[in-house]
Amino acid sequence: MLPAWLKEPEAAILPPYWRQMNGMSNRLTLRDRMCRMRKFLPHATLLGLAAVLSACTTGVYDDVPTNASAGSSTNIASLTAVIDANPNDASAYSTRGIAYGQAGKLDKAVEDFNRALQLNPQSYQTYANRGLVYRRMGQNDQAVSDYTRAINIKPDYDVAYVGRGNIYRQQGNYNAALADFNSVITRDSSDARAFYNRGLIYQAQNQHQRAIEDFATAIGLNPKASAPYIARGISYIAVNDPNAAFSDLSMAVNLDRDSAIAWANRGLAQEMLNNPKDARRSYTRAITLDNSNKIAREGLGRVGNG
Repeated sequence: MLPAWLKEPEAAILPPYWRQMNGMSNRLTLRDRMCRMRKFLPHATLLGLAAVLSACTTGVYDDVPTNASAGSSTNIASLTAVIDANPNDASAYSTRGIAYGQAGKLDKAVEDFNRALQLNPQSYQTYANRGLVYRRMGQNDQAVSDYTRAINIKPDYDVAYVGRGNIYRQQGNYNAALADFNSVITRDSSDARAFYNRGLIYQAQNQHQRAIEDFATAIGLNPKASAPYIARGISYIAVNDPNAAFSDLSMAVNLDRDSAIAWANRGLAQEMLNNPKDARRSYTRAITLDNSNKIAREGLGRVGNG
């Protein structure tokens, strides 16, 4: 079983249409903006991806957590002692590589995974671990190669399919990504990650009803994760259902009080519901967490700073 830090991070889609309206927002009343929003919503297109998860511990959607203690001199020394006593033990190098990865010392992690694979070239877990580190380093070609090697060794290794599928998704190679996620879902209909990530693809393709269905399945499988609530809430905004969006985004901020993207989109839903005071509070909270959050900044520009 892979360590928890290997589980893939996810992203939520930014709301699509406010940018189109921003230039006219200062000249329109909220009622006018809502009417115009209805015009944009049916044809909304997703403009980009934004990182969504913070340091919450919600399960399968967590990013690799930064854990300085994992890379502390004491911990590394103890793991090094194991290697010194067992210099041909591939798992010892892999374990230290994981510790380096948790601590954000990615170059050192790669070195240890390289040595582990020299000693045990059939370790599909180590290939997947190194693939994730390469992904964190922005070396996507190497990451895809490692995930593929893991799959070649163990064709039903779902972690590698999800990891590779995420890279394909972020590269816009949706057909390849869908093939990987569908492969996981066919084998294991209880894998929340695969449904969530497939939902993100449908969302990016403006197939919001299909996205909502996948996010709902992911939520049913892992109700403690905030990311599917955020993503479903954003799709509800795109299909002009602010009540459902507000419900999902409120659940998201309850699960993760430090998610700026959840607070910002919650404010957007509240603004759609003609609750500017509540929207202002949500936007302000988002700005407090992430001063660069564009959704919140534009929202405050519309509802005012109080």
